[in-house]
Amino acid sequence: MSHNTTEVLVGGAVLAAAIVFAVYAGQTTGFSTSSRGYELTASFRSLEGVTVGTDVRLAGVKIGTVTGVILNPETYRADTMLSVQEGVVIPDDSSAVVSSEGLLGGNFVEIMPGGSPGYFVPGSEIIDTQGAVSLVSLLLKFVSGGSGSGSGADSGATN
Repeated sequence: MSHNTTEVLVGGAVLAAAIVFAVYAGQTTGFSTSSRGYELTASFRSLEGVTVGTDVRLAGVKIGTVTGVILNPETYRADTMLSVQEGVVIPDDSSAVVSSEGLLGGNFVEIMPGGSPGYFVPGSEIIDTQGAVSLVSLLLKFVSGGSGSGSGADSGATN
């Protein structure tokens, strides 16, 4: 049985590229084995567009990832576990907001720092949260003229 040297070299290169891609994908999505950091929890009314592996950012800089999302059957809220890099301290009156990168961009969890002298410790819960705002519902509200919301809130029109 004879092997062509070129076929063996190309097969080895393809295998090496696949291994490099798998390692890169694991690190990018947060599934790497070396996760140094601490866990925080937050409960959101709507977590649309956020899944495990979504970025957690502070001032536009990635400081962690979403490591778990479960539906709380008692409160009907999305209980979320966030992993924050070791060495990043967050004031304990900070808030977590689901933000969007733009009209066509994905969502991420943004930490809005507070001014408290105390900091979150591992396992703390971020109480002040703001869920995702659905672009479709905003467009429907705009098209319908803001009527039908029942909240009595101004639809943005003046006069």
